[in-house]
Amino acid sequence: MSVQAIIKKLDKLTGIHQQLVQLSKEKTTVIKEGAVEKLQAVLVKERKYVQQLEQAEESRRTEVEAWFEENKLPLAEATVTTMLQQLTAEEEKEAVEAAAVRLTEAIVELKQQEQLNMALIQQSMQFVQLSIDLLSPTLKSMNYGNKTQSEQSSVGRSVFDSKA
Repeated sequence: MSVQAIIKKLDKLTGIHQQLVQLSKEKTTVIKEGAVEKLQAVLVKERKYVQQLEQAEESRRTEVEAWFEENKLPLAEATVTTMLQQLTAEEEKEAVEAAAVRLTEAIVELKQQEQLNMALIQQSMQFVQLSIDLLSPTLKSMNYGNKTQSEQSSVGRSVFDSKA
């Protein structure tokens, strides 16, 4: 298996991650709008990209394992770092390293965007909970049921002491 095939797989993964970043930014806008229907549509698209990502990752893993077997290296050490150490051609080394860096940057950007989305959703949930708490009556403010003992005893008394 050639190194060029691995680079192509890494570039494909990078492309899918970049599409997920764009979708995540779209999700941020939808969350800010509070449009649940649009959010559901975005989540459906996101699931499709995640499925593509899983297939591309499996393809990359297969390609890397084949390269390690071809070069008689242990599969337990199948990492980009190990691969870079084993490559002798400087062009291949630089190409693999650049592809890995691009993929890492896309993953980091996606992670940051998703953390923002998570924070926005948590704030929305807190706002909804606060709204529900403000609208729902507490037990003390309800006018139903028997009056408590202290309320009944205070009803019979006057503000002024008439015997004085």
